[in-house]
Amino acid sequence: MPDWLQATTAAATLLIMLVGLFGLVVPIFPGGVVIWLAALGYGAATGFTTTGIVIFSLITVLMIASALADNIFMSASARRGGASWWSIIAALAAGAIFTFVAPPFGGLLAAPLVLYAAEYTRRRDWQQALAITRSMVLGCGWAFVVRFGLGLLKIGLWAIWVWRVSA
Repeated sequence: MPDWLQATTAAATLLIMLVGLFGLVVPIFPGGVVIWLAALGYGAATGFTTTGIVIFSLITVLMIASALADNIFMSASARRGGASWWSIIAALAAGAIFTFVAPPFGGLLAAPLVLYAAEYTRRRDWQQALAITRSMVLGCGWAFVVRFGLGLLKIGLWAIWVWRVSA
């Protein structure tokens, strides 16, 4: 591949990855998957060397981890706060459904509201239900931090890949 085409491919891939990274801020936008797709496109365009296969495999593992981060952090935080598993499952299901029914913020609003309603119904104590809901929202914040960090790591791995290809 000529140097100018290599540079253009790398620049276009980086631009798509940055869109994916900043897309992590918007709940319905699959930023982690966009970064992964950009890496896949880069590998398809430049050829998968042994280094490329290894790095792309790592990027794939990180993409899966970032996709699971929301559920893991939100659930664990709500559970530590005292939520029942049924309330957590109902909240996550409501979040998933309302992400598609009322994008872009439907899922972000539905999950804590359903958790609050379920825990209030279970406990009949609005303060405890609110404290549990706060725990879940805090977990959502930590999930964002993890997803963003993993996004940066995926882009960093890709940069190493580009450097190895051009070296």
